[in-house]
Amino acid sequence: MPRPTARTPRPPEGFRVARTTGPGRHRLLEVFPGLDRLPAFALLPGTPAERARLARRSYVEVVPGPVWMYVAPHEIPPLLKRVGFLPYTSPREVIVVGRAHLHRSAALILYLDILHELVHVLQRRAGHDLWVEGYRYGDRPTEIEAYRFSVALARREGASDAFLREYLRVNWISDREHALLLRNVGVKAR
Repeated sequence: MPRPTARTPRPPEGFRVARTTGPGRHRLLEVFPGLDRLPAFALLPGTPAERARLARRSYVEVVPGPVWMYVAPHEIPPLLKRVGFLPYTSPREVIVVGRAHLHRSAALILYLDILHELVHVLQRRAGHDLWVEGYRYGDRPTEIEAYRFSVALARREGASDAFLREYLRVNWISDREHALLLRNVGVKAR
């Protein structure tokens, strides 16, 4: 998995990752202890009660393979079937993370990724379709909202636009889609 080459800032004090977590399902706060006590967690959409429920009822499924993070769909969306991506599915609130990503990625990347995915969990709870068709990835409203949240958090930690351009470079989108995503989340292109 590529990592940003621009200087990677440190995550906020208090962010921890249980990097040696093995494969399988784990409670969110077992993998990211104290996440619910960080200021960024309080910035997540919703009420304090909804965020407390999010911390209690969310799980992380650690899987092998070259996987970053995503919210497990309840069933495989037709969009993903067509592109040949058959994700882990779950009826519960599960965030899937690749073991290598969890063990080796920079702490700030994991911080941004987990909070991005928690925004998606809240979106789904509010009735939004995370895999809605008819949008390019860089125009999908749920992605724009989640990435704007992550970008704002990264900037609070001193991340540069160079870092953010690399962070937002995901391997399943084209250069054109990347430029669109950058524009939609307020990150300057080169």
